[in-house]
Amino acid sequence: MSKKGILVVSFGTSYHDTRKLTIEAIENKVQENFKDYEVRRAFTSGMIINKLKKRDNIFIDNTEEALERMAQEGFEEVYVQSLHIMPGEEYDDVKFAVHKFEHKKVFKKLVLGRPLLYRTKDYFKAVEALRTQIPEREKGHAVVFMGHGSTHPANSSYALFQYVIDESGLQNVYIANVEGFPELDVILPRLKKNGIREITLMPFMLVAGDHATNDMAGDEEDSWKSILEGEDYKVNIYLHGIGENKGIQDIFIQHVQDCIDGNPLMEE
Repeated sequence: MSKKGILVVSFGTSYHDTRKLTIEAIENKVQENFKDYEVRRAFTSGMIINKLKKRDNIFIDNTEEALERMAQEGFEEVYVQSLHIMPGEEYDDVKFAVHKFEHKKVFKKLVLGRPLLYRTKDYFKAVEALRTQIPEREKGHAVVFMGHGSTHPANSSYALFQYVIDESGLQNVYIANVEGFPELDVILPRLKKNGIREITLMPFMLVAGDHATNDMAGDEEDSWKSILEGEDYKVNIYLHGIGENKGIQDIFIQHVQDCIDGNPLMEE
């Protein structure tokens, strides 16, 4: 029998607790659902890889290193599943590494899976998964998700996601980004126009790491919490990465299955 593996690739995090609840939880779920495959890990953030090595003596491969290791260990069939939110710069890095090994022809089969938001249906599935964690709200209470954002053209994924949120009938649910349009100040006029008085902040990121802990929920004056409180909003904090959401985990499991079934990227 050929040696088969699934390489789960995420941006990574240096926060131990959220890593266990998100990245490790998804990896474990992948292993439970695909028992004939060996599950491996890779991170795309060199900064996090280096920090874990220096601070904790934990060694994590990047995508290329993990694939090289799997090639040397005799894997013949490999599925690379991204845990990134959208097909941006980090996903491009994964894709580049996979293409490099496709040209090397060291694996009999090498397939790259899609990130959370890729097909149109993925957006609707993600909204339905998030619906389970959004609190019931009285009039004047909104949920604001913090996305990461990017200068990559795929940053447009966030605008499409907002459109799908609205199309799905979720009222007063907004997404803004910490490092890309639309930033928080872009949606502030909409909050005022809609008579919002109370806001629950949630990360729209796989893990509740540095951005969620500090930029969203921190006590510094430039955190979203402080900015919104300065605008006289009542602010609630939901400090859980979406990787903890069982519905989001199931979407990634389906993406792995789509790889195995030979339909990883195109619409069904």
